[in-house]
Amino acid sequence: MARLLPVLLAAAVLIAGCGGGDDSASKDPASQVPKEGGLQDKVRDAQSVTAADFPAAGGRTLQQVANESGSAGPELGMATSVFIPGKNRVAFGMIDDQSGFVYGKTAVYVAPSPGAKALGPFPAPADVLITQGRYRSKQAATESDPFAAVYAAQVPFKKPGDYSILAVTKDGDKTVAAPGQVKVVSRKDDRIPEVGEMAPKVKTDTKASAGGDIASIDTRTPPDDMHDVQFADVVGKKPVALLFATPQLCQSRVCGPVVDVGLQLKSKYGDKVDFIHQEVYAGNDPKKGLREPLKRFNLATEPWLFVVGKDGRITARLEGSFGLSAFEQALKTAQ
Repeated sequence: MARLLPVLLAAAVLIAGCGGGDDSASKDPASQVPKEGGLQDKVRDAQSVTAADFPAAGGRTLQQVANESGSAGPELGMATSVFIPGKNRVAFGMIDDQSGFVYGKTAVYVAPSPGAKALGPFPAPADVLITQGRYRSKQAATESDPFAAVYAAQVPFKKPGDYSILAVTKDGDKTVAAPGQVKVVSRKDDRIPEVGEMAPKVKTDTKASAGGDIASIDTRTPPDDMHDVQFADVVGKKPVALLFATPQLCQSRVCGPVVDVGLQLKSKYGDKVDFIHQEVYAGNDPKKGLREPLKRFNLATEPWLFVVGKDGRITARLEGSFGLSAFEQALKTAQ
């Protein structure tokens, strides 16, 4: 079986390389920022954005908004791929011609086509991917990477179909824009469990089921400690954060950072929420197909996070690249 489709279109430049780091960051997950002089300020600035920072669409077409938004140049690297009618998390990176991440206040405009009237701006604050040093794996995001965050906007889509989007970033004293396209499917065609639905009662891999062979159920280096309980045994009894990811085999390189993020937040919420990391491929071999839990959740991309409340219903779901802020907000939906 072929590998899962990587979520990111610009994966090589958007999502992380390897490395460690010193545990010198703040203890507040939302305040994790790289400590490289001006870059720290750029990330901080990119985290604080409102609709008022950008001009309203004001009846203009998306093309007109693009024409008036400054220079083109960056490429849009999408970090989410599943969209349904209603409000959706649209995550992405802005990549310059040197394969570097463009930091700054960012917003999204959307329309059915470039010539249609645009909606927006929808603020897209940066979400930091760098964890404290003691939670970083060899697949982690680090300060030496060309990025430290991913942008995410809450964008409403009225109905299924193709949509054009425009991401606009204030890069220093100039404004740059990058176009993209997304496809919205009907709710009936989205077979992935949604918020409000009962979570499939799947049996996830544990240290016990693996006979203590942790490497067989965890490709992270070093392995994490999110394999102690089985999802089917705890769902409906306690809130659960179920993270589908394969740090070593993920083509888009998203999975290492999101597992590290989960591990750091487990240190804060582990007494209230059971954290479970489920690997993706049978025998950790893409040729052997998917593990049964992914089949039961009808997943065709990864990573995915499902937060499930004490009643067994899904309270949040996140796809693709997400950092400390998005993960923590998802956890709070089950409190």
